[in-house]
Amino acid sequence: MRSHDWFLRDGQAGFKARSRMKNQGSPQQMFDGRPVIGICNTWSELTPCNAHLRILAEHVKRGVLEAGGFPLEFPVMSLGETLMRPTTMLYRNLVSMDVEESIRANPLDAVVLLVGCDKTTPAAIMGACSVDIPSIVVTSGPMLNGKFQGRDIGAGTDKWRFTDDWRSGQMSTADYIESETCMSRSDGHCMTMGTASSMACVVEALGLMLPGGAAIPAPDARRRRLCHFSGNRIVQMAREDLKLSRLLTRAAFENAIIVNAAIGGSTNCVLHLLAIAGRIGVELTLDDFDKLGADVPLLVNLKPAGEFLMEEFYYAGGLPVVMQHLREVLDMDALTVTGESHAHNTAEAVCYDDSVIARLDAPFQEGAGIVVLRGNLAPDGAVIKPSAASPALMQHCGRAVVFHSLEDFHARIDCPTLDVDEDCVLVLQHVGPVGFPGMPEVGNMSLPQKLLERGVRDMLRLSDGRMSGTAYGAVVLHIAPESAVGGPLALVQEGDMIELNVPERRLHLHISDDELAMRRAAWQAPPPSAERGYTRIFLENVQQADRGVDFDVLVGGSGGAVVKTSDAQAGS
Repeated sequence: MRSHDWFLRDGQAGFKARSRMKNQGSPQQMFDGRPVIGICNTWSELTPCNAHLRILAEHVKRGVLEAGGFPLEFPVMSLGETLMRPTTMLYRNLVSMDVEESIRANPLDAVVLLVGCDKTTPAAIMGACSVDIPSIVVTSGPMLNGKFQGRDIGAGTDKWRFTDDWRSGQMSTADYIESETCMSRSDGHCMTMGTASSMACVVEALGLMLPGGAAIPAPDARRRRLCHFSGNRIVQMAREDLKLSRLLTRAAFENAIIVNAAIGGSTNCVLHLLAIAGRIGVELTLDDFDKLGADVPLLVNLKPAGEFLMEEFYYAGGLPVVMQHLREVLDMDALTVTGESHAHNTAEAVCYDDSVIARLDAPFQEGAGIVVLRGNLAPDGAVIKPSAASPALMQHCGRAVVFHSLEDFHARIDCPTLDVDEDCVLVLQHVGPVGFPGMPEVGNMSLPQKLLERGVRDMLRLSDGRMSGTAYGAVVLHIAPESAVGGPLALVQEGDMIELNVPERRLHLHISDDELAMRRAAWQAPPPSAERGYTRIFLENVQQADRGVDFDVLVGGSGGAVVKTSDAQAGS
């Protein structure tokens, strides 16, 4: 095992490694060759969704010790979507580097990835993939259902609704403030099918989590038992050398795409799966999401696409039931962290509530998966989530109302003189990976106040940014190439006619090729948003949305070998 080169060496090198570890109370028998298990913890009080991960880490440690392993917890940078600015997506790749280098540089034979809030999950997996040692994922779990004025409310999704009602005068300020407390009332991440819940389900579908683990509510004692069992299992995975590259096959990614469609999952999962595939060396393209997932029906009735929340999903049977219902279209023989297939893991799954989880032959909605659009406005692709959008807007042509930046949008969207009606198309430029920078979740632009007051609740909106998985609406996202690098979105002008045709997968700007070429010739790149530091590194290395927004220099991996060591020299 990797750790043997640290702890089983003779002479000064072994002496130094063992001696310094003993200052924490580790006895000699911990250095007898047993697997050393890293517990990679994205805990932070600045990441409310992950703030209880230190408690969960203790349960993982118990499981590791019980199975004969040596658990060692280590921190990495955490990403909290609710507090971090300008956007957590700016730092996803940085955390992946932190995870990768922390694993490779230390005497770890396997790792448990403790994650939760949106970007910590893909970041940790990306970093672990680049080292490719045995790894298992444990997420923080969803919060308990929000409770407000006698009804259940969902984090994120109902925030958008309440904000529209408050802005239009239909909700008092007192009720608006009270709903904050009622919405977030326990440990855990968003309990809607937002990005955190979607990624948890996707990770389970990839085979990187123990069966049923995605949906257990954060405060439920069964999540702590999941941690204990994951600690047990990772020791065995280390002994079996069950690496990520054996689990993350093309079949695993295909399963994840299909499952994300069936659960009404987040568009953010497109970016993260593309990035993870790039790290592990599996060929995956944007078009795979349309080909494999667009026609998959919606089986899970959760907000924002449906009615219920993650508590009901867990009580109904969770993801094992979904996978059993999808067994005709999934590769159920794909290997998982249990050492067994999905078919084996889910064989006993039972649906306890078909109002929450539907059968494949009686879905809640047909063709609910993420659709990939192309056209002269998105030559490298864009995405839309029809299950969360108004059906009437899936074929629409309207006049563009253009905002050149997020600041411009905030300054003008509620201006009484803004020339806009419900048939217009709101266009937001310069919020892509380079333009913002970091690609924030602002694609679901707030509607103009004067239209909200008239009862309008959805409009066609286009941007090169992202949308929270908890959000909804007829929102076209991830337009590539982005406007800041000269993509066609940068050339859209006020009053242009834009056509969306989801059935034909088309996003078209109704101007001539000659006019488009003339505008492109006159276009000037905006100045870079940073001259130094990590943001400059981001700007110089980030790829576009159709490639997962990973760094070009991070695609692939370097394995677990340490190239050089100073152990032959005298220790400090």
